Amino acid sequence: MKNSIRKVLLLTLAICIVTVKLSAQTNNIGKITGKIVDAQTNETIPFASAMLIDKKTKNTIKLVQTDVDGLFAITNIPKGTFTFKASYVGYQTMVRDSVSISDAVKEINLGSIKMKTAKSNVLNEITVTAPKTTMQLGIDKKVFSVDQSLVSEGGSASDLLQNVPSVQTDIDGNVSLRGSSGVKVLIDGKPSLIAGGDVAQILKSIPASSIESVELITNPSAKYDAEGQSGIINIVLKRNKKLGFNGSVALTAGNRDNYNANTSLSFQNKKVNLYGNYSYRYGNRMGGGYNNISYFNSSNPTAFANQNTDSKNLEKGHNLKAGLDYYLAEKSVVSFSTGLNIRNNDQNEFLSIDQLGANLNPLSLSHRSNDNSGKGNSYDLNLDFSQKFKKPREELTANISFSEGTNDNFQTYNTNVYNINGNPVNGTPDIQRNDRDGLNRNYNAQLDYTLPVGKGGKIEAGYRSQIRIAESSTYADVLNPADGSYNFNHSLSNQFNSKDQVHAIYVNYQNQIKNFGYQLGLRGEDASLDTHLGSYDVNSNLAYTPGKVAYTRLYPSVFLTQKFKGDQQVQLSYSRRVNRPRGWDTNPFLDVSDPLNYRQGNVNLKPEDVHAFELSYSKFWKKFSLVSSAYMRQTNDVIQRIRTEPDANGITISTPQNLTRSIASGVELIGKFDLLKAWNFTANVNLYQSKIVGVPAFGIVENSGFSYNANLTNNFVLPYNITLQIKGDYRSREVMAQGIRKAMYGMDAGAKYDFKNKKASLSLNIRDVFATRKWQMTQNGNTSLIDFSRYMQGTMGNLTFSYRFGKTDFGFKKTKKGDDEGGRPNEESF
Repeated sequence: MKNSIRKVLLLTLAICIVTVKLSAQTNNIGKITGKIVDAQTNETIPFASAMLIDKKTKNTIKLVQTDVDGLFAITNIPKGTFTFKASYVGYQTMVRDSVSISDAVKEINLGSIKMKTAKSNVLNEITVTAPKTTMQLGIDKKVFSVDQSLVSEGGSASDLLQNVPSVQTDIDGNVSLRGSSGVKVLIDGKPSLIAGGDVAQILKSIPASSIESVELITNPSAKYDAEGQSGIINIVLKRNKKLGFNGSVALTAGNRDNYNANTSLSFQNKKVNLYGNYSYRYGNRMGGGYNNISYFNSSNPTAFANQNTDSKNLEKGHNLKAGLDYYLAEKSVVSFSTGLNIRNNDQNEFLSIDQLGANLNPLSLSHRSNDNSGKGNSYDLNLDFSQKFKKPREELTANISFSEGTNDNFQTYNTNVYNINGNPVNGTPDIQRNDRDGLNRNYNAQLDYTLPVGKGGKIEAGYRSQIRIAESSTYADVLNPADGSYNFNHSLSNQFNSKDQVHAIYVNYQNQIKNFGYQLGLRGEDASLDTHLGSYDVNSNLAYTPGKVAYTRLYPSVFLTQKFKGDQQVQLSYSRRVNRPRGWDTNPFLDVSDPLNYRQGNVNLKPEDVHAFELSYSKFWKKFSLVSSAYMRQTNDVIQRIRTEPDANGITISTPQNLTRSIASGVELIGKFDLLKAWNFTANVNLYQSKIVGVPAFGIVENSGFSYNANLTNNFVLPYNITLQIKGDYRSREVMAQGIRKAMYGMDAGAKYDFKNKKASLSLNIRDVFATRKWQMTQNGNTSLIDFSRYMQGTMGNLTFSYRFGKTDFGFKKTKKGDDEGGRPNEESF
């Protein structure tokens, strides 16, 4: 009897559940579609949010994001009346107050929803307000709005990039993406000539306060320049596109004499957008560490060489960007922009070197000071034209740009050698001087055309030519202790000129069949690097040796994308890429600033050939966004610096060489969580396996290992207009061609207070709170072992005051209704 009753109850419950499900499926009959575009430019806005809210319960029914063409579709909507909202970073939220789904009206097309830039007014009666989104996640492109990065205020672009997921920087400012170097770094989509195009110096010279966003493209299509082993990082500088007249001022002061100043002005109406940004950076960085060498060659009396280093690096720089956009017609825009960078660098390094015997007995004790006084400037000129047509999404763009930069350094190496009693071995110190001058020019011409085909397809085609010319000279002399004069050193002096040309054409075809999209691309590049090395003989006569690396390659790319229900997407992609050796990689100038570890370039370097595969999955929930990627990258003719075995004086030379190949594979997860109204965080984890194939010619055996890096950035919105940011990062041990790089971790924190009128703010940040960030590695050779440790900066604090002024609703009539009648501030009806 009990079993019968239980069966009847279970059957009744099952019928009820099925009935409810069928009823729900029957009621979910609606669909709302539309397109979100910029009100001024009519450009589509990818990854904007479209939200449907129940008018009675105020619950969120559906939340989706627009695709790359700004289109959205909200499906399976139940019957009822809803409020529709469209939102995106930097724009006013657009609201349709009443949208009804019924048996009579099942599908609604909202058409083009034109979003206006955000107004300056803010919520006055609500104590806690949410900060703007710091990250926009796409399958092939990730955009990080870094102007909200509290922990980077007062720092440089190099400091800021440490807070961007997937990106790491080392002690010298070199950038890697997903643990791999060879990344292409662009400023506003173009190469920069700051410090002769040296990426590390570029990042140190640009204040973080002048950067608006950072774009990461990990597997670029054929439309992009094929250069960059692990992808492209594009740093977008601020250009103030708000309507009306606007401006801002920011002043920063930090410990150890670190100062920054930034100001920006802009004016825009329906015909003209005029903008300018100026920043000044005075950065003083302290550093130190050790470099200990153990020698295993019994014929060499030196068994150990212990080197301790203290350094001070003072960077002073002016950075200016200005531009004008003029609307010739509604769909025709001509733009002119220019940038200027002026910098000075003073670096002082003190080295204490103890050379010891097998029993730790002193053989040679020396003190050395390395002083470098550098200066340089660069400028760029850009002319752009954009023409849109009556046919939606048809567009023609053209660009012509020119840039020029100079870079001059005067180096002095002063060495004193002492005996075990501390007395100088020589009466006068050993002094060497280097006078290094450089001149660089870039020419660029580009034409791109987009033609829509059918309902969802389009063809992209274009041409690009870029020519880079570099001229450098090094004049070295040494002190003659006999008469105090300086004698020319022909072996450390040279002239080196290079001309790097790349001419490219590309075509992309993209289409979509229901929820499946595909893009096929092919890029052809004809590239050549011509070099002329001028060497001096013993009689100071100069003779040039020409060199040439030329190749023509095809770079295909394939992207396959499948969209699923629930706002999720999967993409499989392949691209071929190249990593070209730069002028400084090929310049055989011998850098002897470290008396035991020399460095020089290699004029015979070949470009790396890269094949990249990636499988990506993205999912967007109401309070959680996830982008995950599994990737594999094979690099042929991989370039790495190889260290020679020590000579009779214990000196090694590091030179970039082409190895056979390396293979990197891994999984990366990036998630953004909006768990609470007052708390959100972004997490990034990258796990990868690296393998470097052995090269017997350089004494390199096959080396492989597992590594990972992770970072977590927490954002808190507190009462009384206070926001707080805490960021931590960890990099695990990583294998190299000749050794390992040890693990490293650190934490940064920042807080900001917004004054009541929201026009001004005061922020404080502390970077490397516990002074734990140290670059450490060991390098193994057949007859030596190097143990290296270095820190740069340590704990640093900055206090920043910012003030914003201006009017952001120029050209629009004000309504007579107040905000309570016409909607909340920063929201508009459409």
